[in-house]
Amino acid sequence: MADQISQKIIRRAYVKTVVRRVFAFAVLCGIIYGLAALVYATKTIYKVKENYAVVLERLGGRREAVTAVGWHPRLPFFTRIEQEVPLMNQDLNLGGSTEPMRIISGENVALWTSAQMTYRIRDLQRWAIENLQPQKLLLGDYDGIVKDILQAQPVNNLISDREKIKEEIFQALKLRPINIGGPTLEEKYGIEVVSFVLKETRFGDKLVAATEEKKRRELIAEAENYAADQEASRIRKLYAAYLEGVEALQQGLGRPDGSTDTAILQFLVQQQWASAYENNQEGQNTLVIQNTTGQTSLALPAPAPALPSKGE
Repeated sequence: MADQISQKIIRRAYVKTVVRRVFAFAVLCGIIYGLAALVYATKTIYKVKENYAVVLERLGGRREAVTAVGWHPRLPFFTRIEQEVPLMNQDLNLGGSTEPMRIISGENVALWTSAQMTYRIRDLQRWAIENLQPQKLLLGDYDGIVKDILQAQPVNNLISDREKIKEEIFQALKLRPINIGGPTLEEKYGIEVVSFVLKETRFGDKLVAATEEKKRRELIAEAENYAADQEASRIRKLYAAYLEGVEALQQGLGRPDGSTDTAILQFLVQQQWASAYENNQEGQNTLVIQNTTGQTSLALPAPAPALPSKGE
């Protein structure tokens, strides 16, 4: 009986010991994890990723760029990580937005355009240490150069000659000084301009509608002019044919002294109205009144006398 009681006491003591050890181990793990999280959160040990750089401010105020990839220690409270700079290709949109922005062409016509520049940081000393908020400053200079070139162009070039304008802007971003005698974008910010693209150039909606209406009116005017030319040509041909017919009739029936010219003309006029009446006998809306004050007589010339034969 005493042996059973002692075994139970030993088992209970063993279980309590195991529980205490497990609890102590869990507390130790939590403390270690908490310390590691605290170190990571305060960046006492920080990581530099590939194609990134870290600008570090030392205790004496000196700033330096760390580019070596991997983990690096620093003194907490005595050093400060100022910024992390990507060294990969980056894009910068015109106006700082992907949405098209309104510009005025050289002919005072409003257009909507969007553009994108791709650049890469080459000199961390100039980009991160010599310039405060370099990306904001770069955006202002970039917008100024692009707008100066775009707004000096006539509207036709902005729409139909985009390739030439794009190359002109690219060369200006790489080589043209921001001001006369000043640095270029690459020299000022320590960057390399990789590419420039004009993504969109279009008229405003109201101007598009007005342009389409103008084109429509021009097409209608051209069609009307063509129809008028065709009608004028037809009338000229009819007049020429009518004149030839009158001349032929006059030569066949007229007299040398011209005494039958008036009679022939009145006869032709009567024939014209008669033909028009025959072609449209129903639904007449036009009343034709002929001159009936006098009778028009058409006297044909007398036959020429027969010529005597040679025997007579």
